[in-house]
Amino acid sequence: RASTREAMSTAPARRVGAVREHFIDDDAREYCRALEGAREAAFAMLDARKCHPIMVRLAWHDAGTFDATAADAWPRCGGANGSIRFDAELAHGANAGLKKALGYAREIVERFPALSHADAIQLCGACAIESAGGPRIPMKYGRKDSDEPAREGNLPDAEAPFGDGSKTPGEHLRRVFGRLGFDDREIVALSGAHTIGRAFKERSGTTEYGYGVKNATKYTGGCPFSPKGDGDGDFGMPGGASWTSCWLKFDNSYFTEGGSDDKNLLWLSTDRVLHTDPGFAPHFMRYARDQDAFFFEFAQAFAKLSECGARWVVGKGGVYLPAADR
Repeated sequence: RASTREAMSTAPARRVGAVREHFIDDDAREYCRALEGAREAAFAMLDARKCHPIMVRLAWHDAGTFDATAADAWPRCGGANGSIRFDAELAHGANAGLKKALGYAREIVERFPALSHADAIQLCGACAIESAGGPRIPMKYGRKDSDEPAREGNLPDAEAPFGDGSKTPGEHLRRVFGRLGFDDREIVALSGAHTIGRAFKERSGTTEYGYGVKNATKYTGGCPFSPKGDGDGDFGMPGGASWTSCWLKFDNSYFTEGGSDDKNLLWLSTDRVLHTDPGFAPHFMRYARDQDAFFFEFAQAFAKLSECGARWVVGKGGVYLPAADR
């Protein structure tokens, strides 16, 4: 997997090299030093707590409130601006269960107070992908924090009835992600993040499986199944339903296992449409065949998502960090 990540990081490395001029003043250099420390702290936190999926979800839910079609100025346009730290936004129905993840991100900010909450949240999401075996994300940093919560209703629903009035899962996904500026290919790539993580009855309500061993599937209750696929049974809290059997390992198994007859795996209508809709299906099938293609295109889409609605206040429009050797 290391060789795959190295291959996929070639383009991001060129991108980093092209923007080294952003490291132009003492403030930007100091911020980058804080980012480097925060990145190592995030990797250590992820290794200790096995909280990779919920940190990816936190990053997505902060950025996913962006509306590129709205006339609202920043920060009311939503996006990756740290607004999810406000209780009013954290209480949105789609954000159920994210209080714990926000606490982890706040620990990073407390250790490195130069960082914005917006940057800490996106940093943890990118580190979670890489730490779980996925690609290195070409991330930009230097976001300004919003001083108000985002409006409710911009995040996608997992099942009908869809809050935006869509009649089908495909229409709903295109409305939500289209508002963010994503096309069919990018929608499928970003959906591949479900290769890690679980849903819980107490959070999304999309599954009958909930907290604890008694409410787990055969993949989420612990021994004899390892969620990382390496025999390590240390994975934190048991329970819930996962989209894949190895739900702490970032690979293309969302596309290879998805839609199977395995009743222990979660597969919702917004997943099913990805391999039945003629606009989505070619990308779904291609990612099932080619993990490298999935990694590269997911990394680009995730970076794009992490910049939605961001206001850059460090360097000349943000700063980039070179990849860390791990």
